[in-house]
Amino acid sequence: MQELHGYYLEDLEVGMTASYAKTISESDVYTFAGISGDNNPVHINEEYAKTTPFKQRIVHGMFSAALISTVAGTRLPGPGAIYIDQQIKFRAPVHIGDTARASVTVTEIDNRRRRVKCRTDVHVGDKLVATGEATFMVDSREG
Repeated sequence: MQELHGYYLEDLEVGMTASYAKTISESDVYTFAGISGDNNPVHINEEYAKTTPFKQRIVHGMFSAALISTVAGTRLPGPGAIYIDQQIKFRAPVHIGDTARASVTVTEIDNRRRRVKCRTDVHVGDKLVATGEATFMVDSREG
């Protein structure tokens, strides 16, 4: 992998994996709300959040998805890869102060179409909080 270009198709193998972890701060949640426009009070209003089944504010689900994008765009497949699709299921809430670890694992490589399928997971500790599958378009050295 190069600094400005991630893995080429020929360098990838099924089973390769990479991850990224981030401890999510209150500032991160407010910044994400501002950038996305998602001001749902379950994310930004503690008094409201106390009335929900979660009993406290929760981090935006799409914040977890953004951590997956961080792995894909910076580590595996890396810079130059193009996100084609993402299916994701949110299984548990993430809270302010949690350290979320996103991982991407290569599950299938289609050399003809230059597509790479990957399992995408986000954990907080040992708990799986989001899981899914993504497809990326990846450059071939052959053009």
